[in-house]
This record gives sequence, structure tokens and C-alpha cells, in this order.
Amino acid sequence: MMALTIFILRLFVCILAFPLFLLNTLGLWNQICKKWFPYFMLRFTVRYNEQMASKKRELFSNLQDFVGPSGKLSLLELGCGTGANFKFYPPGCSVTCSDPNPNFEKFLIKSMAENRHLQFERFLLASGENMPQVADGSMDVVVCTLVLCSVESQERILQEVRRVLRPILFI
Repeated sequence: MMALTIFILRLFVCILAFPLFLLNTLGLWNQICKKWFPYFMLRFTVRYNEQMASKKRELFSNLQDFVGPSGKLSLLELGCGTGANFKFYPPGCSVTCSDPNPNFEKFLIKSMAENRHLQFERFLLASGENMPQVADGSMDVVVCTLVLCSVESQERILQEVRRVLRPILFI
């Protein structure tokens, strides 16, 4: 009896998963996910920011301390998504955004319009592991939240972060 129950449950899961398997086999699943994931993240980050607002304010409160010689804070956000962190960045901050999903760009444009205290530099269609568009030592701060758990190589991202960060001079 137990074997029959397990067989029926496995058959039921296979039937439910078949459309996903078929979409993946046809190469369509990744495209669908990339298109709809930004809509999910937009809803998720609103709730997430409500719950984490005080913690984010605390975490980002000292960003101004890293202003470079130009007098303007250059910030690179990896896996920027919908721009959920923008409201926590200091006024006048120059923000460059990077995300491997091109479907986030329209959400970023809307978020930048809502956060006029920032200067939007550009959106890079790139993963954090490979950002040749960002010059060595050109950023004062790099931010990545909810990103390192979903990348191919955390080590490679950290190497890129180190490369793009402005060296700190100790006096």
C-alpha cells in the first residue's frame, strides 16, 4: 500500500513539473524567469524594506565617510534589482548599477526618478563576477545585498569588488 501511495505522489509531482521541464528543455524557462522576476522582486523589496528599514539606515549611515578626493561618493551596487536600496543612500551620491537581468532597467529608471537625491550614472548589464566596464579603483563604495547567495562565484565577485574600489590611503 505504501509503495502505491509513493508511486502516485511521484506521478503527481512529475505531472505538475512537466510544463516546467518542457519549458526548460525548449530553452524558454530562463527567459520567462528573467522577464517576471523583476515584478516579483518589486513586491518583495517593498515588504523587505519595511521590515529592514532601521537596519538598512544603520548599515548605510556611514557611507558619507568614504567620499573620495572628488568630493562626491561614487557607489556601485551589484545586483541592484529594482533599486530598493536607493532611498538609504546619502544625498548627492553617484550611483552605478549592475545586474545581469536586463529587465530590471525599467524599474531602476522609475526608482531613480523617485530618489532625486541621487545622481544616476549608468546601468551595466553585467554580473558582479565580470565588470570590465568599471575602471580599476574608480568606486568609493560597493554595495551588494541579497546577491552573494545567488552568484556563480563569490570569490570572483570579491576579486572584482577589490579591483574597482578606490585604494584607501593611510596617513
